Amino acid sequence: MSAGPASDGFAARLLDWFDVSGRHDLPWQHPRTPYRVWLSEIMLQQTQVRVVVPYFERFVAALPDVASLAAAPPDDVLALWSGLGYYARARNLHAAARACVERHGGELPRDFDALVALPGIGRSTAGAILAQAWGDRFPILDGNVKRVLCRYHGVAGWPGQPKVEKALWEIARSHLPAQRLADYTQAQMDFGATLCTRHDPACVLCPLQSGCAALATGRVTELPTPKPGKPLPERSAHVLLLRDAHGRVLLQRRPPSGVWATLWSLPEAATHEAAREWFEAHLAGDYDHGEPLDAIAHGFTHYRLTLLPLRWREVAPRDAVGDNQDIRWVARGDLAALGIPAPIRTLLEAQLRPDDEEPPT
Repeated sequence: MSAGPASDGFAARLLDWFDVSGRHDLPWQHPRTPYRVWLSEIMLQQTQVRVVVPYFERFVAALPDVASLAAAPPDDVLALWSGLGYYARARNLHAAARACVERHGGELPRDFDALVALPGIGRSTAGAILAQAWGDRFPILDGNVKRVLCRYHGVAGWPGQPKVEKALWEIARSHLPAQRLADYTQAQMDFGATLCTRHDPACVLCPLQSGCAALATGRVTELPTPKPGKPLPERSAHVLLLRDAHGRVLLQRRPPSGVWATLWSLPEAATHEAAREWFEAHLAGDYDHGEPLDAIAHGFTHYRLTLLPLRWREVAPRDAVGDNQDIRWVARGDLAALGIPAPIRTLLEAQLRPDDEEPPT
């Protein structure tokens, strides 16, 4: 498992490939400012480029810089993020922007330690920001880069293990070129995403094939070593789709921690009994008239969730229950302004048709 010298041409070959086959028209590349690079790096965590692009464009149109992001209400930030998932990224982004205003004059700091001290920015993200925004000589080690380096150098062992990850960081640093750090950083990500892919990598087209240990030893499909697996636990929850006489839907803000923290969602309960208790405490109606809808399967990193929707039409709140910070009636046309979990938004869009809705009197 030798890192090999930087002079082996690894970076030069990647840059030559990037000049011909890399992605040069991504919106965060034009212009490539620290804020735009940072936002793109956070959005691209766990998410593909094709999904990120429209979200990025909407986000920077509404919040074009650190100061505007820091000043935005949390609900506005989550609404712009709604559908991208992993919502802690958006909350950390917002908190980091506010920290930049408080500590760094409203700008991202050009300092590795200061960057990693901000919420949501780890070692690889900090390196990507410094390399792409300022051309500073820092390595990155995201999932794509780990895969490429494991194959090229024949590194065995799950890359999430500290010993293996430490070795990969040393290898990544050894390959850094003296110039074109922004292009090299993008080249690594593009190469892993489009050529040296997780499944069916295009080895016949690979500019690194002559030095690839995995290709030479027939271990391309074995590397990187997968994470030791175990079955994901299964959970279920009942969600209440409640509409009033005007067609508005009742939404409840999620708790400040846990899954979908602080987003607006449908009232949820773990059991029928708990759902009945919530219904009877908040609404004047008959719980047993709820209409079951098709179950919705949704996967998280650590478990699988099955949502079991129940629908009621023309229900009314109890006298003591009204719109507040944690519960509100929302018209269909106002849903876009709220941060709502993707599976809940999909359910609402399917169930709330424009011709069903009447304006309040």
